[in-house]
Amino acid sequence: MDFHEHREIIKKLKRQIETPPSYDILNILLSELQYTMQDNPDLPVDNRDFIMAYSGFIKKWAVTRFVQTMDTRWDDLYWKTLLFEAPFLFESFLIYMEKDRKPDKRFYLPRRNTLKVVADDLQDLEDKKLDFYGLSMPSRVGKSTICIFFMAWIIGKRPNSHNAMGGHSGKLAKGFYGEAINLINTKEYTFAEIFPDSKLQKTSAEDLEINLGEPDRFASLTCRGIDGTWTGAVDISADGYLYVDDLIRDREHSLNPIRMENTYQEYLNKMVDRKNDGARELMVGTRWNTIDPLGKIEKENAYNTRFRFRKIPALNEKEESNFQYEIKGFSTKYYLDMKDRLDKNEWMAKYQQNPFIREGLLFPEDELRFFFGILPESGFVRVVTACDVAWGGGDALSMPIGFEYENGDVYLPDWVFNKGIKEVTIPVVEGKIVGNKIQQINFEANNGGEMYAKYVNDDLIRQGYKCSITSTKAPNKMAKMAKIIQYSGDIKRRFIFLAPNQLIKEAAKNDPPGIHRYMRTQEYNDAMDELTTFVQIGDNPHDDSPDSLSQLERFIEGGFTAEAKAMKRPF
Repeated sequence: MDFHEHREIIKKLKRQIETPPSYDILNILLSELQYTMQDNPDLPVDNRDFIMAYSGFIKKWAVTRFVQTMDTRWDDLYWKTLLFEAPFLFESFLIYMEKDRKPDKRFYLPRRNTLKVVADDLQDLEDKKLDFYGLSMPSRVGKSTICIFFMAWIIGKRPNSHNAMGGHSGKLAKGFYGEAINLINTKEYTFAEIFPDSKLQKTSAEDLEINLGEPDRFASLTCRGIDGTWTGAVDISADGYLYVDDLIRDREHSLNPIRMENTYQEYLNKMVDRKNDGARELMVGTRWNTIDPLGKIEKENAYNTRFRFRKIPALNEKEESNFQYEIKGFSTKYYLDMKDRLDKNEWMAKYQQNPFIREGLLFPEDELRFFFGILPESGFVRVVTACDVAWGGGDALSMPIGFEYENGDVYLPDWVFNKGIKEVTIPVVEGKIVGNKIQQINFEANNGGEMYAKYVNDDLIRQGYKCSITSTKAPNKMAKMAKIIQYSGDIKRRFIFLAPNQLIKEAAKNDPPGIHRYMRTQEYNDAMDELTTFVQIGDNPHDDSPDSLSQLERFIEGGFTAEAKAMKRPF
């Protein structure tokens, strides 16, 4: 029977229910709900929620009538309804899984007041309302445990899907594996009752793999440290999940920008690389730093409604504990004591989920000026740029393109920020010069930059494009930092950067036809990321973005001097 026929039967039964309802009529209604889901196992979310609204109605009355009468039939009806919901609703799964546990041993119900929002978020992730979910909470409050419950739920629902759990080390992954096996394979939990067809087919304590259902090359769930083997050993199917937990080991790790970038690249190249199209992702971790993997993903997707980032701090705005659980919670006094003892940055990151900004940021985002892709109509002076040359090998060629105006403002609607070799970057640079009608450009002459400028100049002459091209020597490393700091105030005062694309798109919604707005490219985003994480205290992995801006500011001010050499007359 199709869903629409079942729906009419359900509505008729509902009309027959009196207040208070009888046990028999609610039991009949539950049976009809069960038949509906058996006949239509792949209902769209809206139709499923229609069914679950009625099961919720049954649960509500079962609890009420049990309290009023203490008749155990009502208690049985409550648990029978919860069992019906458990394969479809994550919170029902959480509660029913611990049905047979002693109340003081249960995980979810004593923590429900705080963790309910997390359970709802994870339901949205499974319902495909989200592609990515990021979760940050203090340590030892249950964030990993609820996510391992979630992964157990997923492989119970879809035993032939492929999923992976990963963390900063193999030891951590071994812990994930142990917890998952415990949920699936011990009588303390009711996993087998909820998913009777999802039989445990194979486990491997060596490879940290759990397979349910049919034998398969890839397991239903594989646990790995980021330092382990992923390529060829792990697959994340289109209906599966990548669950990443605690990629950053500790505060020391988080304070090293090179290690942070290496970790992020490992995450992309090892973990994300194993996802098939359609696979979703769950990432959990302490928000140590704005440049940690979770921070990078949040920044890149700040306006993407398919990405959700949940942060629950130790103390609320009234300085009261959010984790005063009924069992094994943390009191307000405990957290206030920790707050008094810890360094402020560590407290804010580890407990309040407010990642610290690296000390000494020179160009914090909230001190920069932005525009929404439309240049002013009047007062234009010239298009000018400076190019910090690179030849590949990790550094980026950086060429911010400035549109200067009479009031001194310099708009930057375009930016070349490319790590390619010269055969890649020279055509890009030339295309940007011609495309943006650049009139003046200065190249950094160090490390072959003078030759690079000659290549570009010769090509432009052959194309018949006229542009004033100069090249000047860059200062040494210490002088370079001094110059960047010296001109940082002017950069923040005069330079106007493109806003993030999502904000530009929002501003463009009511544009009449024919209005053109500049948008950020990926290279522009990369340049801004480097700029806004650059520090004047400590080490920076790269300085190409701020260095090129300081060059551009000096060039606009006329701060470069050309070197004149005496030579014989050629005629």
